[in-house]
Amino acid sequence: MRDREWLPGETIPGEQAIAQEYGCSRTTVNRALRELADLGVVERRRKAGTRVVSQPARAATLRIPVVRKEIEQRGSAYRYTLLQRKEMKAPIHIREKLSLPKGGKVLYILCTHYADGSPYQLEERWINLTAVPTAHDEQFEAISPNEWLVLTEPLSNAEHTFSAINATPEQATLLDIEPNGALFVVERRTWSETHTITAAKLFHPGVTFKMISRT
Repeated sequence: MRDREWLPGETIPGEQAIAQEYGCSRTTVNRALRELADLGVVERRRKAGTRVVSQPARAATLRIPVVRKEIEQRGSAYRYTLLQRKEMKAPIHIREKLSLPKGGKVLYILCTHYADGSPYQLEERWINLTAVPTAHDEQFEAISPNEWLVLTEPLSNAEHTFSAINATPEQATLLDIEPNGALFVVERRTWSETHTITAAKLFHPGVTFKMISRT
């Protein structure tokens, strides 16, 4: 794992340089930078490069994309499959992400989203049951946690992290790709005022996935 931090106002390297440093494709870097620009985190200017904004603009309304709508807007048929649902004590790394005390409970969900019968996204999610107690009663068999949270929980903040990794054997099987195949990963945390609501990892097949953002 290689980390790099760019401060507000700093110009970051070009797409090709980032792709070479992190061992991923330039297309993956371009997708990530476009998404960050849409979120108001960076500013992209032709010839001037990409710069971390000094004071990120906050949208009047925080909108989290619903994967079902993304797929249907492409003209594809959507299908959702719940793979795992279990309440558990939060692992240490999830306690830190959700700001939970030792012994804090979370709802863990693993599910797959399909477009025209092909795997589109593998969603791995932890929901803070202290902040979202109504999740106890939702089985998530008919609706995905992504869509349920958008419909039921008002959100005030979100954090996105983008990366490219190689699939584990389980991920490769669930996404129907070659073993050790490339994945584009979006990690997302969301808040409602001072409470961290959820932490999620969204895995997409690197070969077929395309991200389009509009503002």
